[in-house]
Amino acid sequence: MAKPAAAHLHHVHLFSADCDATVAWWVETLGAEVAFDGVMGGSRNVFLRVGEGRLHLYDQRPRDTGKGAVHHIGIRVADLRRLHERLVARGVPLRSGVREFGSWRYIMCPAPDDVLLELFEIDTVNMEQELARYFGDSSDFRSAANDRG
Repeated sequence: MAKPAAAHLHHVHLFSADCDATVAWWVETLGAEVAFDGVMGGSRNVFLRVGEGRLHLYDQRPRDTGKGAVHHIGIRVADLRRLHERLVARGVPLRSGVREFGSWRYIMCPAPDDVLLELFEIDTVNMEQELARYFGDSSDFRSAANDRG
């Protein structure tokens, strides 16, 4: 059987009941950058860069308030403890404090429109190699942190 052509996940596209507030939340809370803000397909769309990932927003109220098939969106961060402090200071309702499992730390929190986020930090040096290869990526958190001060 032939192997399928190479593919990679590029973005997640979400509905947004209040696009301006949602964009502000992602920018102010997680440092997202607006790459595009315009009309496509008859509706406002905003494309955000979140590190190396992409998040697209429709300026349309979610059609279904049920959870559907998506449980959460996982976002790897450089400094979870610092982000945790920022979330608490902003009044973001967290499900718990930072949870730690060896080389893995995470928190769960809601984003606008009831989207559940898993914000996690990993220690690829001390993590089991198979998992370190899976979770390791080309993100250079050190240079990004230096750029932001």
